[in-house]
Amino acid sequence: MGRRVLLTGLGTFWGGKVAQALEKRDDVDVIVGMDVSEPLVELERTEYVRADETYSILTRIVEATQVDTIVHTFLVVDSTQMRFRRLHEINVIGTMNLLAAAGASNTPVRRVVVKSSGLVYGCSGRDPLWFNEETPRSDPPATTVEDSLMAAEGYLRDFAKDNPHVGVTLLRFSNVLGTDIETPFTEALTRGFAPSIFGFDPQLQFVDETDVVSAVEFATTRDCPGIFNVAGDGLLPWSEVAKLCGATLLPLPPVFTELAARPLRRLGLAPFPPEVLRLLRFGRGIDNRRYKDLGFTYRYTSLGAVERFAKQRRLSKAVGPLGRQYTYDRDVESFFHHSPAVVRSPHT
Repeated sequence: MGRRVLLTGLGTFWGGKVAQALEKRDDVDVIVGMDVSEPLVELERTEYVRADETYSILTRIVEATQVDTIVHTFLVVDSTQMRFRRLHEINVIGTMNLLAAAGASNTPVRRVVVKSSGLVYGCSGRDPLWFNEETPRSDPPATTVEDSLMAAEGYLRDFAKDNPHVGVTLLRFSNVLGTDIETPFTEALTRGFAPSIFGFDPQLQFVDETDVVSAVEFATTRDCPGIFNVAGDGLLPWSEVAKLCGATLLPLPPVFTELAARPLRRLGLAPFPPEVLRLLRFGRGIDNRRYKDLGFTYRYTSLGAVERFAKQRRLSKAVGPLGRQYTYDRDVESFFHHSPAVVRSPHT
């Protein structure tokens, strides 16, 4: 029998992409996706279940579907997206409910995969150039999102110790670039203004969006418990990233940086949240060798991810704004497939 997978965050970018990838696999029999909103991509055999943001119904879903694998893609990694209370409910309370369902008596769950972030390592002038999975952060959490991610990971570590029969995989991702995903980095580079801190040119690391999906799929379909960094090979100076993408550096003062960034953020010129502004001062690299040793292969290095993104940006500038791609809507697709008003050719 193939795997039976429960996926959180189905209505998000990552949840939808991972579900599409799992649907192509013959060794995955069942995919159940949960979220507060419907998926944004077309899915053929993924069942959607509406849930609240804390996944309070998750235990009942696990019991009913007898899934053996839970994939948690719904951790918020941008502190500007919402207020602290809601962020805490999603990242911390949601993770607690997920683990409660995975650890319930007579549970069929034997694998939990969680998509986290390199933000848990923090960013300080005392940091090493590279973080491996055991390197501690130099300072306490500086932002609400870092605090919530560390709390969620703490519960995950306790769960793994108390439930040795469940394989727990924690993936910490570097800064994501891609032609479809929207992040503070893609937003800034697309608009052509790259915030920087005067006097600093940090070394940064990136991972392409396709490698993010592949990394989650890899952990879902293999027995690989543990903590793993996921990032493209190599580091690039932030000034070089901006140059490759044709963006102009927008310097911010080295003191009161966050205060100076707020009006620019409201104008859309400096979309970086506080945790990323610290990254623009000190940089960060995360060692990706442990995941590669398991057999995972990246399609893109850090430079490759930047060059792919820059190529798409140049194409958009050459042919004009491409606009947003069509977002899948279940009702609209049902109309096209079933309405008698739609004229069909003899071959459809």
